[in-house]
Amino acid sequence: MKAENDNTLNPFLLLKKLLPVLCCLIALRSVAAVPCDSGRHSRLQNADTIKAASFIVPAALAAYGGLSFAVHPIRRLDYYLDGKLRPGIKTTVATYLVFTPIAAVYGLNLAGVPGKNNFVDRTALIALTACFGGAADFSLKHIIGRPGPGGFETSSFPSGHTIGVFAAAEFLAEEYGDTSPGYTVAGYTVAIVTGTMRMYTHNHWFSDVVAGAGIGIASTKLAYLVYPCVKKWLTRDNGSGKSTFIMPTYQDGMPGFAFAKTF
Repeated sequence: MKAENDNTLNPFLLLKKLLPVLCCLIALRSVAAVPCDSGRHSRLQNADTIKAASFIVPAALAAYGGLSFAVHPIRRLDYYLDGKLRPGIKTTVATYLVFTPIAAVYGLNLAGVPGKNNFVDRTALIALTACFGGAADFSLKHIIGRPGPGGFETSSFPSGHTIGVFAAAEFLAEEYGDTSPGYTVAGYTVAIVTGTMRMYTHNHWFSDVVAGAGIGIASTKLAYLVYPCVKKWLTRDNGSGKSTFIMPTYQDGMPGFAFAKTF
């Protein structure tokens, strides 16, 4: 079964190709010991500072999408909105908008506007986010297999583009939301436009897009929740010679990464 069949580029396929390179940045002792971003250190949040309440909104969005399979008024709204958006448009712009908030994070840092984390940590965070979002997208599409409204999608639930762009918008909000709320507004504006375009192209139902938004936001929040613990475990050293080594690999056409840790 083909999850994306609209001749557009799936953003998670690009992230999959980049993932081995990103993984080599995580928890290298030599890198962790070198200051990044002109000596600025990350301000990673401890797990207990991220409130469970922050997951309420994304959980509600994902739940709304799930209820479209059982609650008829929600499903009827899908059909109503799809009818209102016809004849629709044909464009691949949404694919590239997915990466706009991520590009903004790195662009702002290059311009000298400091974010929450250094280069290594923020790159590891977006890679971890891609893992969570991609796993949810792949598994749900292949388990549920709901056709899209225009016949382009054989498995439209949830919207993978919407997962990606809302994850990216939350990434921008996490890194620069404290600097200015304008960054958060800009990121989520791009996300909403992208989700709307996925409906205008008749690739997705409204409930597909709403669920994708919730999953995307939750993926980023989950990455920020678990990454400090992962980093601490990978880089801890009590002076006994413990070390961690991660490097990208490529064998028989399959990218991956090698991991070694001494205990």
